[in-house]
Amino acid sequence: MREYLKFYIGGQWVDPAESSTLEVVNPATEKVCGTVASGSPADVDRAVAAARDAFSSWSATSREERLTILRNILTEYQNRMGDLAAALTEEMGAPNALANGFQVNLGAGHLTTAIDALENFVFEEQQGDSLIVKEPIGVCGLITPWNWPISLIAVKVFPALATGCTMVLKPSEKSPFTGQIFTEILDAAGVPAGVFNLVQGDGPTVGAALSAHPGVDMISFTGSTRAGIDIATNAAPGVKRVSQELGGKSPNIILDDGDFAENVAKGVATMMMNSGQTCSAPSRMLVPNSRMAEAISAAQEAASQVTVGDPGGDSAIGPVVSEAQFEKIQSLIDKGIGEGATLVAGGLGRPDDLPTGYYVRPTVFADVTNNMTIAREEIFGPVLTILGYDNIDDAIDIANDTEYGLAGFVAGADLEQARAVARRIRAGSVAINDGFDFAAPFGGYKKSGNGREWGGFGFHDYLEIKGMLGYTADAS
Repeated sequence: MREYLKFYIGGQWVDPAESSTLEVVNPATEKVCGTVASGSPADVDRAVAAARDAFSSWSATSREERLTILRNILTEYQNRMGDLAAALTEEMGAPNALANGFQVNLGAGHLTTAIDALENFVFEEQQGDSLIVKEPIGVCGLITPWNWPISLIAVKVFPALATGCTMVLKPSEKSPFTGQIFTEILDAAGVPAGVFNLVQGDGPTVGAALSAHPGVDMISFTGSTRAGIDIATNAAPGVKRVSQELGGKSPNIILDDGDFAENVAKGVATMMMNSGQTCSAPSRMLVPNSRMAEAISAAQEAASQVTVGDPGGDSAIGPVVSEAQFEKIQSLIDKGIGEGATLVAGGLGRPDDLPTGYYVRPTVFADVTNNMTIAREEIFGPVLTILGYDNIDDAIDIANDTEYGLAGFVAGADLEQARAVARRIRAGSVAINDGFDFAAPFGGYKKSGNGREWGGFGFHDYLEIKGMLGYTADAS
């Protein structure tokens, strides 16, 4: 049983202002696995004050000083990867292979990419007689979700550190263990007091206090579109910058070519990873109507290969994060059945051999139309919808007919055609044939948010731009 009852403020582990705690439930056992302190607005006040005190000195550090800290963090992070993975499995049900693999490796990847980007990032440039300077924005409030806890902490904290900002982190109350271990890593790496601060708690209390705080200059939030709207509303009176990565309903266009069945199977496997709890997951698979039967066959076979079970074992996917998430997914599966979609695999209820735990059957619907609820709403579970298209123009129209625009996918042997299709998808990130790049920008169009993260592109939201006119003009 884990117990984390202190916050990290001003370089010290301190008691909360109030004696309040939150229980963390292991989604595989449905039992409490730990307790964390739950913060209040008074804790946010203390953390913001510490960050403001540290800003003047940290913002004045050199590139090399910040690189030294980031490299120290990398060493400490590598030493604690096993601890992080164990916490991930316990708090949000990530299977061993995923927790020890992609989950923790994403955090390390974002750190090494930030180091690479900082080494050559241009903070000052001459433009005629003017000097254009990029300066740290100030104190940043970082609010992160539970589904990829370390990756989404890393993708905010490391750019903030690299650009000279100070910060207050509020991890999700559903996956707080990794946030505590991450904080221990930064403390061991020698991050100066007050530069990084941690306050645990829920969104309506700590998240709202942080987003509305007059001492916070910028908010970076990843989570649902609904919560993002609340955060933006809270932040509006202070006219602070708000950078958000929100929901998605991403299209995966499978082109009509010889790799068709293989690409359908890959799309199913990608959708199911992390129990479907990925904002950029390819949840809408688009296939030619003429090959729908072939797509159904390939998807059925692929879904049958997705093993579900104890995350401590060798299953491909574990439970979803909570009872509330389980019930939401069940409701949407029921909605898909009721609206007339063809249930290809999975369906309602837990797998037969898993009576305990928030396990969801890997589910595939076919013959879905884009006006159905399961094609419009973000399900955030292992549920794939397959839609048919008549031609490429039709596929693009269906792909873009969504209020979201976080990601898109194109799969096909004809690279020239795949590139042309990718250009027409209205989304912030489009992967061609499983392309992946830590240095490429990640973020959304429309209700999927604003701003960009990953690599050097992730630095920009943490910087103000100053124009110093007449900087090189002759003083006489």
